[in-house]
Amino acid sequence: MSDLGELYQELIVDHSRRPRNFKAIQDATAKAEGFNPLCGDRVTVYLKMDGDVIREVSFEGSGCAISTASASLLTETLKGKTLAEAETIFDGFHKLVTGVAKGIGPEETKLGKLAVFKGVCDYPTRVKCATLVWHTLRSALKGDRQPASTE
Repeated sequence: MSDLGELYQELIVDHSRRPRNFKAIQDATAKAEGFNPLCGDRVTVYLKMDGDVIREVSFEGSGCAISTASASLLTETLKGKTLAEAETIFDGFHKLVTGVAKGIGPEETKLGKLAVFKGVCDYPTRVKCATLVWHTLRSALKGDRQPASTE
């Protein structure tokens, strides 16, 4: 494994074992639940919005290391971003983990720490683990009442 690969693995393990922003936001302005029926991952995303800016974002739930690390890194990445910026990041992340964006290019460098998930595309069953929280975020932003699903 390359030094970069080891660094990526360490970052995912760290965020899985010590997830950031793992809590409910009591006065959240938006909230949604998500579920991955294939592996049982569950997540609830909480948002506190100020106009079109994400002032605070957190999550609760249970899941595999990839799912938990993705949720943790999502919260760190999106805090303070506008809805348009969040959508751009979602699009870039989705392309990265599905293999549409291969290699280190302009899209990947814009993702910052989220680039650690670039190897997920080599494991198609894990793509849903990495994207569950992102689809749940979208549901929260849209005000969907039905749980987000990876199916």
